[in-house]
Amino acid sequence: MNPMTQFLACATCRDTMIAGGGDAAGWSIFFLLGVVVAMLGGVGYFMVFLARREKANLDPTLSDDYVGPASPH
Repeated sequence: MNPMTQFLACATCRDTMIAGGGDAAGWSIFFLLGVVVAMLGGVGYFMVFLARREKANLDPTLSDDYVGPASPH
């Protein structure tokens, strides 16, 4: 395959995208960024929800006492 045809194809696609409304690529990136932020927010909210629920329903008799690290001296 001739490398020159790849360059011509890229220029053709670029010109077609700009002529046909070049904002589509930008809006699609913005939309995907929104989806990623929403998913990370949902996962973060769920983790906080589980931590709060676990803390509210914690039975102190079932938890171990914290033992700090031994001092080197």
